[in-house]
Amino acid sequence: MFDMATSDRNNVTVTGRLDGPVALLAHGFGCDQHMWRLVVPALAERFRVVMFDYVGSGKSDPSAWDQERYSSLDGYADDVLTICAELDLTEVMFVGHSVSAMVGVLAAAGQPQRFASLVMVAPSPRYIDDEATGYVGGFTAADIDELLESLESNYLGWSGAMAPVIMGNPDRPELGEELNNSFCATDPDMAAVFARTTFLSDSRADLASVTVPTLVLECSQDAIAPRPVGAYVHAAIPGSRLVTLDATGHCPQLSAPEATARAILEFAGTAR
Repeated sequence: MFDMATSDRNNVTVTGRLDGPVALLAHGFGCDQHMWRLVVPALAERFRVVMFDYVGSGKSDPSAWDQERYSSLDGYADDVLTICAELDLTEVMFVGHSVSAMVGVLAAAGQPQRFASLVMVAPSPRYIDDEATGYVGGFTAADIDELLESLESNYLGWSGAMAPVIMGNPDRPELGEELNNSFCATDPDMAAVFARTTFLSDSRADLASVTVPTLVLECSQDAIAPRPVGAYVHAAIPGSRLVTLDATGHCPQLSAPEATARAILEFAGTAR
């Protein structure tokens, strides 16, 4: 399926039309590029599809992991920009799932000349509610503290309990099992750092920096990024498009891949 590998550190892979526009796919916490496999065939008919694993995830080089670097979303954004530089990528459509949607915002702000558009799949700029502003993130501070404490004290147990909740399709247990397997394949110490970076981040102010065409792609039912979050992101990015998939859970690229790919391709057709 994959035509070449360009970086051992991030296990970069490229497929699709090598002369086509670039779609750079970035996975979320606890996942890897394999999570995109069901939408890639549709995208590959039109795009040069570039995928990678964040350091500490998938088949990336664990020796490249640095706790201080990856305790901030800026570290992940720097990795995205390094990949873009190594492959000389421009006019990129960045497709980021979950926390990677915010990584894409930071990367596009850092080097706007490389990015043509953003696709934010189940994004959340802040997971914790903010009573002072009325922002609804879906979790209280106590919820997140409990989540992180559970993750750090018993990572495998946390993975087994949370994967079905995140996936949100109880009638399709194989999806939750796949996500659990992905979690369990991640080094617990590295996962703990990524989890804190993800769930304690607040990227709301960064949304104002987005100037490229943007698709906000949410699910109709999502326990991790509920619909008020999608509405917030859409309102915070002028000119963005909000599409609500008739899908359940936080990973529509697995639970509703055809609808996800269709929404991305329809957006790409008008964004360029």
